[in-house]
Amino acid sequence: MEWQDEYKKKTVSMEEAAKQIKSGDTVITALGIGACSADMYHAILNRHKELQGVNMMDAVQVRPCKLYDPEFMAGIDGHINYMPAFGMITIRKINATLQPDFLPIMSSDSGRKIGKLADVFTCMTTPPNKQGYVNLGLTNFYTMQAIREGRASGKQRVTVAEVNDQMPTIFGSNWLHVSEFDFFVEHSTPIPAFKRAEPGERERKIAGHVLELMRDGDTFQMGIGGIPEAVVAGLEGKHDLGVLTEMFPIGLPDLVKKGIVTNARKPLHKGITVATFCIGDQGLYEYVRENPACEFFPASYTNNPALIAQHPNLIAINMGLMVDFSGQICSEGVGHRMISGSGGQLDFMIGAAYSEGGKGITLISAARTLKDGNLLSAIVPELPVGSPVTVPRTLADYVVSEYGIAHLRYKSRRQRAEDLINIAHPDLRGELRDSLKKRFYPKPAK
Repeated sequence: MEWQDEYKKKTVSMEEAAKQIKSGDTVITALGIGACSADMYHAILNRHKELQGVNMMDAVQVRPCKLYDPEFMAGIDGHINYMPAFGMITIRKINATLQPDFLPIMSSDSGRKIGKLADVFTCMTTPPNKQGYVNLGLTNFYTMQAIREGRASGKQRVTVAEVNDQMPTIFGSNWLHVSEFDFFVEHSTPIPAFKRAEPGERERKIAGHVLELMRDGDTFQMGIGGIPEAVVAGLEGKHDLGVLTEMFPIGLPDLVKKGIVTNARKPLHKGITVATFCIGDQGLYEYVRENPACEFFPASYTNNPALIAQHPNLIAINMGLMVDFSGQICSEGVGHRMISGSGGQLDFMIGAAYSEGGKGITLISAARTLKDGNLLSAIVPELPVGSPVTVPRTLADYVVSEYGIAHLRYKSRRQRAEDLINIAHPDLRGELRDSLKKRFYPKPAK
């Protein structure tokens, strides 16, 4: 059968694709912009009366839909339930209710885990090219590996591509043949775009400390938000930086235009920015579209610590919520309330630890102000009960707040605590030092 005939035969309506789901299925969709549209979600959710025990999983939620509505999901509990793997601000409200379950994954192992879990997998792709290949567009991450391993094992019963002619083609290992899907749903829908964050004074102070740690020729990884924006703005004057990352930095086009990012000193993929997904503004999407200097690969490749470690002077820059006195880093939630997920933070911290000249940098806001006006420190004697440890203390390296840099890698437990207190909020340092004396030092003899 010619691929065109196969594609035509497999093309169905959204409702027909949703009918393939059975009670007890685990339905997983791709991460971020590669996930199915809200319309596809709703086609599935509209079948809740017919279904029992269905779990739906996604990660990095960028399209609002009823799956994130606590009231709606409470009404269909037991029929269809939600199980995110990495949360964005879009699902904070439903997470606070404790309705969703949570799937712990790291970026590097996400494709393998999802390949073993998904009965039904959906993703968004470009239309097929002349050779019969669809492109995964702005998200590879776990999609390619989950589809291929899930189908090979027999676990993945149904694989659906939502074909969107507005999805940009991204080069790299980012193509799947039409034969690797069971159904196609043609649906033209805008790609979500996001404004670049405006860094405030605190973000600029943190970024200033990060910039002290970066040198010409470094290869870096970082995410999205006010602090990365401030770091990007401060890179003026740096030369020959390389990028190996999960997500394309939103300021990448400007950095390339100014000659700050050249990828010229990287030992692998010289001249090419390597990532596994992209979320940004329209300008970034147009820059990465069919650009030979930008390539996507599965996260099992980009986030493999062995690959990361092959890049000298690898600078990994990630956010943290809390750091305890011993250097344990929590970036995912407080207590049993999940806020995000581990993503690739541990992958890149391990890679940076084994990179010659590498630095693993964790960014924190020293404290936040509660509704009653009191300060809550991000540097704590111990993490709240139930809080997940994203990076173990054995891999802690640099911790940066608006008040300075604490370098923990070669420090003892007491030394770490002292250095962390020095970058805590000044109003809380006395209280923290009292806690340190009680916990890490012997009691005075009577």
